Amino acid sequence: MRSRRKLIVCLAILGGLHFVIACAGFFSPYDPTTQNRDWPYAPPMRIHWFDAAGHFHLRPFFYPLQLHEGAFNEYQQDTTHPVTLNFFMTGPRYRLLGILPLHIHLFGAGDTPVFLLGSDSYGRDLFSRMLFGGQISLLAGLLAAGLALSFGLVIGSLAAYLGGWGDEILMRLAELFLALPWLYLLFAIRAFLPLAVSPVEAFLLIVILIGTVGWARPARLIRSVVLSAKERDYVRAARGFGATGGYLLRRHILPETLSVMLTQAAILVPQYVLAEVTLSFLGLGVPEPVPSWGNLLSSLQQYSVLTSYWWMYLPSFAMVPFFVGYLILASALQERAEGPKI
Repeated sequence: MRSRRKLIVCLAILGGLHFVIACAGFFSPYDPTTQNRDWPYAPPMRIHWFDAAGHFHLRPFFYPLQLHEGAFNEYQQDTTHPVTLNFFMTGPRYRLLGILPLHIHLFGAGDTPVFLLGSDSYGRDLFSRMLFGGQISLLAGLLAAGLALSFGLVIGSLAAYLGGWGDEILMRLAELFLALPWLYLLFAIRAFLPLAVSPVEAFLLIVILIGTVGWARPARLIRSVVLSAKERDYVRAARGFGATGGYLLRRHILPETLSVMLTQAAILVPQYVLAEVTLSFLGLGVPEPVPSWGNLLSSLQQYSVLTSYWWMYLPSFAMVPFFVGYLILASALQERAEGPKI
């Protein structure tokens, strides 16, 4: 019961986090590619409920920023003109879940820019870019994990069910993939491919590269499950009644691999998200101006940004709840698969 409660809570939290990322257009006030060159490296704005005189306001507000005279990136708050934060504002058009065209945003402040998490060197809202960047990074991790698990399921189940020389060849190939430093292999393969590609092509390229090098461990785990399942009494009985190999795999053997597949998915998704972030951070992933968590962090390669603008670190902290959530989910799935201990 405890493992079930843990699983439900973890799924609810992860579901809520993914919902916010999936509906980034609604929760973010701006288009992630919109530049405002008048506000480079604007610091995060504080939301207030009490004004300078100590009076409480029913609606949250913030003080707009203004540049110091003679400076291009040093700001101060204009406490004489508080700006009310409005909700359900009309703004730039977007597609909710990539399908439904809308222009309603959760919050905004009209013509006054509101940077909850600051802005980057082009004056782009970091909060909006972080949410939209999560769509790229998380989707890459989910698709790559699905691809790796699909390869692992096919190769692992075939190797175990067929046995003999086929099993030997496939497992030696899996051991080779496990022994290779796959992150450096990704760097090498991606570096040989064209750099001047569209964002969609770069995204698909990353998914295929990451997914095709990560099938070995799931394949070995699935192989061990299939080896155990095909020797069970009910499978032997079905074979004795004339059931074909395809029927046995589909109805009796492959369902036994479900718990392993789910646990491996929970482990692989954060690994592949991190792989996409690493490639994009090094300039080998999705190119600008399309945001991803990796290229949001790429500006930290500049020493001036690294030491002067602390809010540019914030995208790295956005990944933490997702990674922790997936690891807890994997633990809960593993506990549930093992069952109560007697």
